[in-house]
Amino acid sequence: MEHIVKIQSVGNVTHDVKRFRTDKPSGYSFTPGHATEVSINNKDWRDEKRPFTFTSLNQDPFLEFTIKIYPEHNGVTEQLGKLQPGDELIVRDTWGAIEYKGPGYIIAGGAGITPYLAILRDLRREGDLKDIILFFSNKTDEDIILKDELDVMLGENVKYVITDQEDTDYINAYIDKDFLLNNVEDFDSRFYVCGPPEMTKTISEILEDLGASSNSVQLDDQ
Repeated sequence: MEHIVKIQSVGNVTHDVKRFRTDKPSGYSFTPGHATEVSINNKDWRDEKRPFTFTSLNQDPFLEFTIKIYPEHNGVTEQLGKLQPGDELIVRDTWGAIEYKGPGYIIAGGAGITPYLAILRDLRREGDLKDIILFFSNKTDEDIILKDELDVMLGENVKYVITDQEDTDYINAYIDKDFLLNNVEDFDSRFYVCGPPEMTKTISEILEDLGASSNSVQLDDQ
């Protein structure tokens, strides 16, 4: 089913990530971590559907999407970057590979953090964040999405890993086998992995090699 929703607000999260809040259809709900296909409600773009994760909660009176914009591409996110309050989006039924199944390690790359924002916000609301550890990889310090909020939610249980900036304030490394061996206490834990397809595939293979059960590794690509 399709729902036309009006954009209430647009805000900058980082230099290339925007937060969109829209009206919420009556009775519309979703599982934290899930997504919907979104398109822009005009004649040129309404059939160009792209999956975006909800970063709001069911308790919120709005829908929220936190979206990386690629202005150099003549595509949907470039067009989204031009939208203003009052413009309209089309949202559809909800679905997703990621949902919370219990405490463990979250491994996210770039915009791969977005499915976990709603999960973490929901756990914070319930006061149940103490056994969640986040490894969040980005190219540079300025690419980190919602760092201040992640710090408040997770404190010392979040590690920022920066790949392309040697003078980073954080860990200059890749999330590879050595990193996981040095930072994971128990490979019998649950793992949630979301990021670019190559990263997700590589980390999945490393976790399997290190003894993590495929039943306890949840994967999704961004």
